[in-house]
Amino acid sequence: MVEEKAPPEHAPQEYVPREPGQSFFDAINANKRNSLLLMGVVTGIVLVMCLVLGYIWGIGYYGLFLGFFIGGIYAIFSYYMGSKVVLALSGAKPLQKKDHPYLFHLVEGLALAAQIPKPKVYIVEDQALNAFATGRDPEHSAIVVTRGLLNAMNRQELEGVVAHEMSHIAEYDIRFMMLTIVMVGLVGFLSEIILRTFIWGGRGRRSGGSGYIMIIGVILAILAPIIAMLVRFAISRQREYLADATAVRLTRYPDGLRNALIKIKNNYKPVKRATETTAPMYFADPIGKKVAGMFATHPPIDDRIKRLSSF
Repeated sequence: MVEEKAPPEHAPQEYVPREPGQSFFDAINANKRNSLLLMGVVTGIVLVMCLVLGYIWGIGYYGLFLGFFIGGIYAIFSYYMGSKVVLALSGAKPLQKKDHPYLFHLVEGLALAAQIPKPKVYIVEDQALNAFATGRDPEHSAIVVTRGLLNAMNRQELEGVVAHEMSHIAEYDIRFMMLTIVMVGLVGFLSEIILRTFIWGGRGRRSGGSGYIMIIGVILAILAPIIAMLVRFAISRQREYLADATAVRLTRYPDGLRNALIKIKNNYKPVKRATETTAPMYFADPIGKKVAGMFATHPPIDDRIKRLSSF
């Protein structure tokens, strides 16, 4: 009989014993597949909506070109300006190395381990325990931490959180999630166009099955934004699992990240300037939504702790 391993001295009071389970390499591969599948669903919804709109307007498959044109402009703006908007909305301010050398040493070391350029470091003056990463690629990225996180975490715990955010950057999650936000926004925009076209009577063909197409279009316009939002939440949850697993690969110490999650769970506070749009980017749910399952932006903390305990 194997004797159970005692909690490390720096662990919080709640301790989850380690259990044998899948490796973090298995978790990384599975979450990558699931995330790409979910992104494919959103792309499919956009294409179908463009086809329906093209039929309603009487331009057929040219509706696809219209959708790509609108989506392209939206994507270019989001790609180059998205991170700046997020930092401004969050109230993040740049940090200097002389002010927090401890944090900068962690960021530099983990960036070296992940083989990416060192991200810029920002802070949000908020007592909540949280963090997020943003940017369009590793060369133009930033890691943001709250004042509460810096004050509450020990070195191993802070390293786990920073490694999690570094994983989002190294795995191009920051670009992936930005693209997801763009696609979900495009679904909402196309939905509005379809509904307004229906209200105005449309310009498309009136013979054959056009009536059925209009009905399908209205149903799609109503349901598509809801489906796209649920897919976005699902992608966010999958990427959080993936970043947890990748963080363990960087630090080789799952207890740091696990204990950070336990500490956040036991000392939870919402981030004051977080919004529904920026919520999926954070390390933990920043707005205290009392929802679970399909409507949650983050996996349950208990589930993340359990998975980390199995590594």
